[in-house]
Amino acid sequence: MKATRNTPERLILDDTPWFIGIAPARLILAFAGASLDAASTGGETLWFGLGFAAFCLFVRSVRVTLDRPGGSIVIRRQSVFGSSQVEHLLADLSRAEVESATSRSEGRTRTLFSPVLVLDGGLSAGRHPVVEAYTNGGGPHRLAEAINARLPASAAEAQTYGR
Repeated sequence: MKATRNTPERLILDDTPWFIGIAPARLILAFAGASLDAASTGGETLWFGLGFAAFCLFVRSVRVTLDRPGGSIVIRRQSVFGSSQVEHLLADLSRAEVESATSRSEGRTRTLFSPVLVLDGGLSAGRHPVVEAYTNGGGPHRLAEAINARLPASAAEAQTYGR
């Protein structure tokens, strides 16, 4: 996830998995071409279908907007199947954290991370994941730091932005 806009009034974070989208797209194009060129369409059509299914299932974009003047947090998710939008009050956000999960396979232990928003007040109090996937990179930590840096540091600042 990357900060595409970072001003005192607005923080916009985008996550568009380009690699995950390009790999199945290349598979789709390669096997579609092979299917058109081949006399029989047995195996090539299967690979085309698998590539298309992977593209549809794994390609999702997420945009998180923290809007101080509007006093809102908007989380937009888009995929091939449609889009959804969840809106929370910025005043209800207490902090961003990073959840971790441990994965063990073949004798190796890996720790994966995912950023979450912690809302202490309002109707949507609780922990809300920013993205639906866990990763082993430093992105979730940077995201949580960027969000926490946007939160009011003092009571005077909190009153200015309706917190």
